Amino acid sequence: MNYFRTGLLLAALTGLFLAVGYLIGGQTGMIIALGIALAMNFFAYWNSDKMVLSMYGARQVGRAESPQLYAIVERLSQQAGIPMPKLFIMDNDQPNAFATGRNPQHASVAATTGLLQRLSTEEVTGVLAHELAHVKNRDTLIMTITATIAGAISMLANFAMFFGGGQRDENGNPTGGGFISGLLVAILAPIGAMLVQMAISRSREYEADKGGAEISGQPLWLASALDRLEQSADAIPNPQAERNPATAHLFIVNPLHGGGMRSLFSTHPSMEDRIARLRKLAAARGQSGYQPAQAANVDYAPPSRSRGPWG
Repeated sequence: MNYFRTGLLLAALTGLFLAVGYLIGGQTGMIIALGIALAMNFFAYWNSDKMVLSMYGARQVGRAESPQLYAIVERLSQQAGIPMPKLFIMDNDQPNAFATGRNPQHASVAATTGLLQRLSTEEVTGVLAHELAHVKNRDTLIMTITATIAGAISMLANFAMFFGGGQRDENGNPTGGGFISGLLVAILAPIGAMLVQMAISRSREYEADKGGAEISGQPLWLASALDRLEQSADAIPNPQAERNPATAHLFIVNPLHGGGMRSLFSTHPSMEDRIARLRKLAAARGQSGYQPAQAANVDYAPPSRSRGPWG
């Protein structure tokens, strides 16, 4: 049912994009908008993973650089039945993680140094299992397409404000003109796109929580990690995410720090609801009583110092 809902939301987002193009330039504008959408998604399909990893200064690590972390991801990948993804570490004090890539064969998982420093090994395992569930469900591609179309809608909406909307040609098609109608499109279209993007993101996060719990076999590990991650995200800023707020939906928890921007780009479900669902899943499995460590089981050493097991 969630996949059906995601398909409907993607169709709604695409329809909104074409509608904005139609309001600006009639049938010709709609065709041009479709061409823009196809071109942008083609580019994003092949390059989005490299772009986002570069934004966050992520560095790739292998078994030699980070044997314990690599072993965890390798084992979880086998349990998930997917290829071992590329593994990256971001030098960022905020504990967080995301997955990217166009399919399971070309996937990457990135974790922050804060995640490896502040969470227990079990909690890190729960987070990584969540990210691998995104890979297995091909959410990385869905979210890339969603973000690309939403961004394109905002771009077209700005055109509508400058070129107007509401005038019609001899065939009765809207061709542009009319500052008020153009201004309304410029305001309402991005809001609509954002709402749809948020709905898709939240739907996929619930599925990844469930899938991650199934991959690791320990729903409470992820529940404990989510509780600690949200507290840390509220207290520790993520400068790269603040500069690139449109990437916030990629992370396991909202990386934006405080104030209006965190609320504006709130693409994640309620943390209380996510944790409650995981605890319910654990209870159904007859699991209870996980007590998280107060600090990470394994210290992380930055690249400038001698490397620890995490990399």
